[in-house]
Amino acid sequence: MASSSPSAQPPMRPMTMMGGGPGRMGRRRIESARDIKGTLRRLFTYLYPHRFPLLAVVFLAITSTGLSLVGPYLLGVAIDRFTMPDPLQGLMPVIALMAGVYLLSWLAQVGENVLMLRVAQKVLRHLRQQLFEHLQTLSLSFFDRNPHGELMSRLTNDIDIISQALSQNVTQLVTSLLTMGGILVMMFVLNVWLALGSLLVLPLMVGVTVAVARRTREGYRRLQLEIGQLNGVMEETLSGERVVQAFRQQEAAIELFDRVNTIVRDVGIRAQSFAFLIPPMMTVLSNLDIAVVAGLGGWLTLRGLATVGMIATFITYARRFAQPLRQLSELYNGIQSGIAGAERVFEIIDEKPELVDAPDAIPLEDVIGDVQFDHVYFAYVPGIPVLKDINFHAAPGQTIAFVGPTGAGKTTMVNVLSRFYDIQEGAIRIDGHDIRSLQKDTLRRQLGVVLQDTFLFADTVMENIRYGRLDATDEECIAAAKLANADQFIRRLPEGYQTMLSERASNISQGQRQLLTIARAILADPGILVLDEATSSVDTRTELRIQEALLRLMEGRTSFVIAHRLSTVRQADELLIINEGQIIERGTHEELLAKKGFYYNLYMSQFKGNVPEQARLALSEPGA
Repeated sequence: MASSSPSAQPPMRPMTMMGGGPGRMGRRRIESARDIKGTLRRLFTYLYPHRFPLLAVVFLAITSTGLSLVGPYLLGVAIDRFTMPDPLQGLMPVIALMAGVYLLSWLAQVGENVLMLRVAQKVLRHLRQQLFEHLQTLSLSFFDRNPHGELMSRLTNDIDIISQALSQNVTQLVTSLLTMGGILVMMFVLNVWLALGSLLVLPLMVGVTVAVARRTREGYRRLQLEIGQLNGVMEETLSGERVVQAFRQQEAAIELFDRVNTIVRDVGIRAQSFAFLIPPMMTVLSNLDIAVVAGLGGWLTLRGLATVGMIATFITYARRFAQPLRQLSELYNGIQSGIAGAERVFEIIDEKPELVDAPDAIPLEDVIGDVQFDHVYFAYVPGIPVLKDINFHAAPGQTIAFVGPTGAGKTTMVNVLSRFYDIQEGAIRIDGHDIRSLQKDTLRRQLGVVLQDTFLFADTVMENIRYGRLDATDEECIAAAKLANADQFIRRLPEGYQTMLSERASNISQGQRQLLTIARAILADPGILVLDEATSSVDTRTELRIQEALLRLMEGRTSFVIAHRLSTVRQADELLIINEGQIIERGTHEELLAKKGFYYNLYMSQFKGNVPEQARLALSEPGA
């Protein structure tokens, strides 16, 4: 946008390249309380449509776990039968049964994992789609407040964390709980005294798991936040790589990245330090449990209350009991991380659009082009007005030019006309309708905007033109390009209309990008046209070609033109001279020159080389 002073733009977050801190949104999340139960209930609503595959997953988990627990029992039977007079006759059936049991257990586990993976990916596709669709409904003020890298992190990093929690951690959690419960049941069925002896170490295992899980929970939340900040730095730096290199700020960019990356490293170390304590501690406690079972089992065997095979079975169960308990502590961290990611995603989904259609909003169709600003007041930040009592009327087919120093509020007038922001006082009417009574989509469909800062997608030239009207044919796109004076240069491209544009269309010139955006606007066929500094970044020859295309586009349409080059607005039906958010002069080019006021000084400073005192003061204002 043309206006760039603080008074004419929405409030911006601290500049990352200047070493500003992380976004306020992120800091607020760390301090706020977490609704874990509410988040889990909400996640279950996404899982509910897949309840039948989930029931199959549970059934397969029970089958796999039950079969795996039969194996140690058969091992004890095999050991006891090995002491028989003819061991081979007793061992072979048991060995064959063990092989079959473990094979079936493996097949059930594979089926369980595949089913859960499919369910998780379907849920994540739905969640990702819902998040992206909701972002499209949010007002521009939301994107002004939140770094793009942070939003990208929620769409990618947080969704990936939820994916891991659903596809891996949930199945492992179910299997671990079933394994622990199954082992306890098998122990008490086989020998109550050995079972009680095995449980002596259980309180220590549970205590260690709970203590460590509590300490790591907040660490994982903080880690996700800092990764989001790191993504923001990367996205902003890579997007502005041309500026970084042009001003030789590679070292500053590296220093900034290193600083944030170091924070991520330190937070990651703190988040995972306690988790890494669990495996060795659980190994020690597991070995202690095995020692208790072996000692107690030997004493019971001497008294005929147990067998060698039974002791071997209990030792296997004791060793396996520690494994799911250790997994539970690790899964707790993963699930906590997934919950934190889900909360961050739901936080965006719960964000309410600031601009919504009224319940009785009507569509804007067949625009005549009568536009009126009636005592309009607007402020991005309460108490700091940007537009003050703006009054003017544009008759159908007229061209109105906004002229004034940078930061005067020209682009803000376009923003409120497009209803990207709602005004605080007054009214803006199109064909007699207050724009707040119109459906936003139909309003913006009737507004064609050509900006100085063109944006083209990394797609073919043809598809970038077609973006103005997605149902347009190739012939209609080519016709629009011809009207925009773009057809000639397009055909000289390596693959013509099928040439792929690079990111931000850096493989064509600024003037060529501008012609493509004009072609896109011609194809959209809007009722009202807005030109925001559309020719300020090109040479004189290209400017003439663009102006010729713009005149074709403006023909028969109500048009609003913002321009610093005053030569481009001399033919306007009316010029509105804006300064500090107010219209201070209005009239035709000749009328304003005759007044020898503010416009006269601006015009003479551009074309006569002498800068009168009033123009010098205006152009030296902050942001000018």
